Amino acid sequence: MSTLFEQIPVIDVDTHVSEPYDLWTSRVPRKWGDRVPHVVKAPGTNIDYWAIDDSLLLPAGITAMAGFDGMLPEFPETLAEAHPGAYDAQARLKYMDEEGIRAQVLYPNVGGFGSGRFLQLGEPELMLACVTAYNDFLTDWTRADPERLIAITALPFWDVDACLREIERCAARGHRGILFGSQPQTFGMPHLADRHWDPIWALAQEAGLAISFHIGSQEIANLEDLDEIATPVAGGYEGFGVRGGLAKQSVMLFMDNVHCITDVIIGGVCHRFPRLQFVSVESGAGWIPFAIEALDWQWQNNGVAREHPEYELLPSEYFRRQISGCFWFEEAGARAAVEQYPDSFLYETDFPHVTSMSPGPQSVAEHPRDYAQRVWSDLPEDTARKVFHDNAARIYGLS
Repeated sequence: MSTLFEQIPVIDVDTHVSEPYDLWTSRVPRKWGDRVPHVVKAPGTNIDYWAIDDSLLLPAGITAMAGFDGMLPEFPETLAEAHPGAYDAQARLKYMDEEGIRAQVLYPNVGGFGSGRFLQLGEPELMLACVTAYNDFLTDWTRADPERLIAITALPFWDVDACLREIERCAARGHRGILFGSQPQTFGMPHLADRHWDPIWALAQEAGLAISFHIGSQEIANLEDLDEIATPVAGGYEGFGVRGGLAKQSVMLFMDNVHCITDVIIGGVCHRFPRLQFVSVESGAGWIPFAIEALDWQWQNNGVAREHPEYELLPSEYFRRQISGCFWFEEAGARAAVEQYPDSFLYETDFPHVTSMSPGPQSVAEHPRDYAQRVWSDLPEDTARKVFHDNAARIYGLS
């Protein structure tokens, strides 16, 4: 009897490329020197770190934990010690074949999950050059098989006109979606629902490109020392310990996209752009139906329609029409969400991150095909096809 992954051409809607060390040094004009992201050895260690100027951003290997024999705050000291599928396109395709995955949607690491880290450069010309360099790299990387490796455009969100040019430029090069920060106000920019962003939503709708809100795209600290930042970032209580603090931080990040989901609904973005699709990436599934049901109740209980008589739908109806969530390790919670919204959830693995379905010797994660077979093999065939293929194929224009 064939397995679910053998029956369905699975589309994995959230994975990451661990950027090669020369991505920016080879693509950004040399006049900027060490101002561009580059890799250095952390003082007194053998650990490769991404850096801007003299500021360490994050360890290069921390983005490539798949198969690693260890657990955070341990990580590969260099990319050479990591799974080659993290940074090499041909190795990624080989890994996908081994796991039975037809296509993967790709996201960055170094610039942040919405380009926010580039703001610390403070020079608009350089900031834009770093974004375009990443997008050019991704275009080249996905040429290994552009029907299986799906490029998502990063944006210089601090400049709307530059965003529009970059969307058009990258769409012409085969990119299938747009990455946008879920809480731009944390960077001093207008709120997500502000009409300041309407030109971007309008162009994305016209081009048929979905907007991806990846968790963790709001303002974040540099990861210079995990032992020092784990506790304050994770909640400010030393008793958690580093590992407990990281566990709490991860769970809170999963659910943080409640902000962008509610913002685009209540702020009228879904109403103004009825064909625009939004994807809440790496945020999990189980909590979303509760949030949408609560939003419906509060919407009616507080008389939102009196303030906005132009809104013809309830939040749950806007969600059903335009917003999708993702799941990867969940069981009962994701099952209930999929049963309620079969057209609104997508499957992901988060490869090669620490939270991915990429088991290492100390991980409890399963291989994707094993997890899917154990948890989802009894799902009705039409529903299984939607969540593992059809919904993503519709959003990203895939076969």
